[in-house]
Amino acid sequence: MRFSVNLPNFGDFSDPRTVARVAVAAEQAGWDGLFVWDHVVHDKQARAGKPFGDPWMLLTAAALATTRLRLGTLVTPVARRRPEQLARQVATLDVLSGGRVIFGAGLGGPIEDEFGSFGEPTDPVVLAEKLDEGLDLLNRYWSGGAVNHDGKHYRVDDVTLLPASVQRPRPPVWVGGIWPNRRPMRRAARWDGVVPLFTTARHGVAPAADDVRELVSYVREHREDGPFEVVVGGVSPGDPERAAEIIAPLARAGATWWDERQLQAGEDLDRLEPVLRRIEQGPPAQRFPE
Repeated sequence: MRFSVNLPNFGDFSDPRTVARVAVAAEQAGWDGLFVWDHVVHDKQARAGKPFGDPWMLLTAAALATTRLRLGTLVTPVARRRPEQLARQVATLDVLSGGRVIFGAGLGGPIEDEFGSFGEPTDPVVLAEKLDEGLDLLNRYWSGGAVNHDGKHYRVDDVTLLPASVQRPRPPVWVGGIWPNRRPMRRAARWDGVVPLFTTARHGVAPAADDVRELVSYVREHREDGPFEVVVGGVSPGDPERAAEIIAPLARAGATWWDERQLQAGEDLDRLEPVLRRIEQGPPAQRFPE
């Protein structure tokens, strides 16, 4: 099992220098990855007055400050971005970091705030169509080959984007969704990993092992052979035995990454001091056998 740190891209973590500091601390403490949110306003009422940072600028700062840490977004709403620009951002970061990017993709939300506020479509069916078509285009752009495309939402006329991504055939693509919704899990099965949230466990709360086991079984039914990551997360305690009680059953259920997250409704979500304190304690990998 691998272990990552999860940061919102607002509050204290809107500053690239702060994210670089967190990334250095995470790498030194033995964490495997650092992931940031990709939001413009998130919940406008709850986040009113909060500064937001662009996730790719934040990750660039993290990449320049580290040498080993895997870096990415959890998750980017592909439908909110132009695929050609997104392809350039991800490939550039992959080159800069020496092939350390993991690309997390999803539908995005809250839809009314993140899309409707800017006059963008808010129909989830349309957003899902753009997500699937956009992922296909990203995959082709990252190859470094010529792209021609005439789809429902996007058109491309003989475009080659260079440099290609360092990782071949592409950076790993992890797809987010809410379990037990099946369609996002079938989408994830076509790529390299799944980043599920659960209706039974809010952000920052570890899911039940039985729910993870059911999800893993479902994804395997819709996937061909090959490596596949299952990313779950929450708040893990500093006590070794208590950490093992939470995370070891999830690993046995099929989870391959533990993503350390603050409670979304908690006061510490976007505050540097408590997050940094937990990071410096080190990942749960040091506290129980795999």
